[in-house]
Amino acid sequence: MVNLPSTAGPFEEYDGSGETLGNDTADQSGAYWSSSVSHVTDTNVYVRGYDLEDLIGQIPFTAAIFLLIRGRIPSDHEIRALDAVLSGILDYGLEKPGTVAARFAVSANPSMAVGMSAACLSVGKHTLATEDSGRFILATHAEFLGSGLPLEAFAEKKVNRMREAKERIPGLGHPVFKVVDPRAERLRSVALQEGLWNQPAEVYEAVHRAFTKLPGKSDIPINDVGVMAAILLGLGFTPEEGTGVALLSTLPGVIAHVSEELSAGKPIRIVPRNSASYEGITDRDFEADRLEAGWEPSKP
Repeated sequence: MVNLPSTAGPFEEYDGSGETLGNDTADQSGAYWSSSVSHVTDTNVYVRGYDLEDLIGQIPFTAAIFLLIRGRIPSDHEIRALDAVLSGILDYGLEKPGTVAARFAVSANPSMAVGMSAACLSVGKHTLATEDSGRFILATHAEFLGSGLPLEAFAEKKVNRMREAKERIPGLGHPVFKVVDPRAERLRSVALQEGLWNQPAEVYEAVHRAFTKLPGKSDIPINDVGVMAAILLGLGFTPEEGTGVALLSTLPGVIAHVSEELSAGKPIRIVPRNSASYEGITDRDFEADRLEAGWEPSKP
């Protein structure tokens, strides 16, 4: 361990040479970090300016989530829409990679935290994360506003351009559901009912309609992740925050699966041999290949 020289201030970096690197990482007040999320005193915890004691038991968890991330207390309409999103992907059985990863991990290291971490690390471009869809919706809406075209004409032009560039439209398609993803349809219905299906979402739908006119694409729906992304943007969340909320929505299912795995007590789950194939060879000549690589002959 390197000891800081006595001349170094509490937020000064040390490069190991005897010289400090300065105070560049501190803000103007001299603090190393600053936050407007929460504040702790000797007697109280304040969340977005509200005493936590006042919040406990007075607002539902969904509203508390909105307050923490968005910085204000939501309306009833916003609570109902966000609550629907948080219930949208509670679980998908053992067909969800994160759930399987969690159960495999827990079979080796029986810990709830380990299982939940494994599930979170399985979220990304191909499953659950809403940020790619969210960025696409925002960018496409901005393009539409600047295009001067009618909505349907813009959507067709957008789809054709993406098709020529071999670009994928995020949030479309599902390995099981065809034409309509029932979860996505229900979420959209709630957003419409609460007045939170806005113009960016409508532009996204128009792009989807144009896409389904292409040969062989008529049965591809907007999936749950795509609709969640649209609703979360309508609620004011950033694309990155949307992925965080999507993670929250799936964690109850992960907890249930990890608890089941812990109760089963089956150690070290593996992929059964009859469900995996080996595509390599088994009769390689070790000694010949060893000599060819320049090694000395094996000693008797």
